[in-house]
Amino acid sequence: MACRGAPNGRGNDDDIGSAAKAHFVFVPLMYQGHVIPAVDTALLLATHGTLASVVATPSNAARIRPTVDFARQSGLPIRLVELPLDCAAVGLPDGADDVDKIPAELHANYFSALELLAAPLERHLRSHPPYPTCIVSDFCHAWTVGVAANLHVPRLGFFSMCAFCLLCQHNLERFNAYDGVTDDNEPVVVPGVERRIEVTRAQAPGFFRTPRFDHLADGVERAQAQADGVVMNSFLEMEPEYVAGYAAARKMKVWTIGPVSLYHRHAATLAARGNTTTAIAADECIRWLDGQEPSTVVYVSFGSIVHADPKQVVELGLGLEASGHPFVWVLKYPGYYDDAVREFLGALEEHVAGRGMLIRGWAPQVLILNHAAVSGFVTHCGWNSTLEAIAAGLPLVTWPHFSDQFWNEKLAVEVLGIGVSIGVKEPVVWQVAEKEIVVGREVVEEAVRSIMEGGGEGEERRRKALALLEKARAAVQAGGSSLANLLDLIKRFEVDTVRTTE
Repeated sequence: MACRGAPNGRGNDDDIGSAAKAHFVFVPLMYQGHVIPAVDTALLLATHGTLASVVATPSNAARIRPTVDFARQSGLPIRLVELPLDCAAVGLPDGADDVDKIPAELHANYFSALELLAAPLERHLRSHPPYPTCIVSDFCHAWTVGVAANLHVPRLGFFSMCAFCLLCQHNLERFNAYDGVTDDNEPVVVPGVERRIEVTRAQAPGFFRTPRFDHLADGVERAQAQADGVVMNSFLEMEPEYVAGYAAARKMKVWTIGPVSLYHRHAATLAARGNTTTAIAADECIRWLDGQEPSTVVYVSFGSIVHADPKQVVELGLGLEASGHPFVWVLKYPGYYDDAVREFLGALEEHVAGRGMLIRGWAPQVLILNHAAVSGFVTHCGWNSTLEAIAAGLPLVTWPHFSDQFWNEKLAVEVLGIGVSIGVKEPVVWQVAEKEIVVGREVVEEAVRSIMEGGGEGEERRRKALALLEKARAAVQAGGSSLANLLDLIKRFEVDTVRTTE
């Protein structure tokens, strides 16, 4: 797929949403964990009569388009704005607008390429009415500060993260908590929060404060400090003190509007969510789950970025087999592994035939998590996965790999009481110094049993998980905090409220 195309991008019909109350332009980071909640939020806004435009590069547009087309056919005012990425200008190979195909050492170049979208995006928004009333930009896109300023429109930061993570990370930096700490694995206490939370610099260095990305960190922080507010995929009833704390620390309005995955009420949109090739896989997976007993299956997935080390694949597989519980295990990048690992996986499938299912590639995660047969989730603790599990009422085995995943583990285990830690204390990927970290099969087996079987602690985790499920559902319904925030967000940025000038 070519990176370059029409210079001004490709959008949908201009008459779509011409009478809308407001026009929100979403600029997500083109990683699946950021794109999916941004699209879901755009869909939620469109259901209330606002025009939502979603900006995407060609490969991401191809993934998003089925969901957008389905919504448009249902009468929702939503647009897909496709902008080509100038890969050659920053040393990326042709076709590298698909982040899944970019080597890790070139991801920083990818962020440089995204910055080049500023001028074509501004041209597109000026020439395709109605004029935007608000830009909702992923917090990683500091370059959208200039776009919003040139268009004289407000800009909100979009976070597919929780307030607990954002407040704790912000306080670490605001109060210089790492000053004098020479060992990256030495725990420090997070200042400015009521609960005692400990973290290490290895676990939470700060957004983009890692090799190859540290040149972006200060710009991202300045952009967030200058934002006109924050939109967050979380819900107030789950973390009220952290939402209030982050709003106070930033001195800006925070709209919690999640869990946004609950927008999807139909199996068809859930199956297509985030990918265009899941229909067959979804059908096969659901049929397999239909054949399992209720509340017996553990789901295992490490998200859209991480692929486990070959040794870890073997240990994880053997641990799942030894647990004795039926499982669905997602391996997004099976082609990454050598013949020996592939042979192991094939043999494992034979050993666990009937009680174990391996999915190679993308999986319809929300459909799986909400199936009656599924009763637990082994997760990398990406925020989307964590919140989707909460919205399904499931306890977790927490297995963080990098970045905010360690914060999400602490929220699940220490604050909410719905998780069991696998015991990983350092980043598994994007390490400062390369280090092999492998969780043994016995640890995997014990962790799976702890969330799937009874006992006082297990029953208490499940009780808390089910209570959060009810709170999540109530938050997005009439009278709920997330729906109220969504309606307030629309009101704040209606055409009559925001006066724009070209």
